[in-house]
Amino acid sequence: MYTQKIPPFYLLTFLLNILWPNISSAQMITGVWHGEINNERVEVKMIQNGDSITGTSYYYQSGSNYRRYTIKGYFDQTENRVVWWDDQLIEDKTRSVNSVSHRKRDKSRADFNCPGPETMKLDGQTFSDEVAEKPHGDVHLSKSERVLFKDEWDYVIENYLFGANDPTLIDSVSLIAQQGPHETREVIEKNSVDDSTAIPSNQTPDQGQAITKKQIVATDVRSMEPVITTNITAPTIEQKFASRDKVFTKEIPLSGDSIELRFYDNAEIDGDSISLFLNGRLIFEHIGLTEKAYVVKLAVNDLQDTNELTMVAENLGSIPPNTSYMVAIVGNNRYDAQLASSENSSAMIRLRKN
Repeated sequence: MYTQKIPPFYLLTFLLNILWPNISSAQMITGVWHGEINNERVEVKMIQNGDSITGTSYYYQSGSNYRRYTIKGYFDQTENRVVWWDDQLIEDKTRSVNSVSHRKRDKSRADFNCPGPETMKLDGQTFSDEVAEKPHGDVHLSKSERVLFKDEWDYVIENYLFGANDPTLIDSVSLIAQQGPHETREVIEKNSVDDSTAIPSNQTPDQGQAITKKQIVATDVRSMEPVITTNITAPTIEQKFASRDKVFTKEIPLSGDSIELRFYDNAEIDGDSISLFLNGRLIFEHIGLTEKAYVVKLAVNDLQDTNELTMVAENLGSIPPNTSYMVAIVGNNRYDAQLASSENSSAMIRLRKN
């Protein structure tokens, strides 16, 4: 039987046609954005990781008068829209109570558009969690090559297409960012932040060479020499559980002697794996989700009156987010739930005794 071999060039072209839309969209969102949110000057560094957004935001009056937050969010490809919010205040350099508002937890929802060949914009509004349809203010950001505030995300942004888009690396840098600034990092002191305050890049890998060693270099901008090198280690499943939001999904009443839980992959089988935490304690890990049920049985007598069972995504598979379909059997009753977990949140169900 004759079999025709596909030339490597055509095979590579075929793969790029499949993969490039996801890569290019992530590359366009990932970067440094300047503009205003709720009439506050801001620099936002966004990093797209699957369908999730992480990074940092700086609300500033000048190069030494600012607040810095970690951000979380997601990119909705169907709507071509970015949604994100300020999650944790990790650095406060403001000098007066009126300089920048302490409250920065509104969600920003902005449409992504490219009005010119070298122009990318995010335009939208901010909303509170309580009143999702009542805007608080406007969002107007433009993508920029300038960096006004130097931090650990610069390395990831500059080398995103050359290995720094690795989810493990992004998770690790996110953990470092949550610990606050290194003592050696400064921003340039000026009355206002403009083009002249951009801090030059320093010592990055050759752009044609993939990153082989996952390291973040914190830099003293006074000397522009690397002074601290932090080896990156992948976060443990316990750290992922602790750092991610728990999203309540469903409550299941308990009765009888036991509850049987069956977990399936809710979409295309793409390598999703999860861990289960019961009341904050790891009880099962490395659960691979397939079309066949992974069965967990819990004795009702061993449970508390109210229990929280949390599904933590160990990875997002090849098609994020990590989704599972759960069926719970309690006596003669059957309950089901759609559980979705990402790098920002974990699905949680509540088990309550009658």
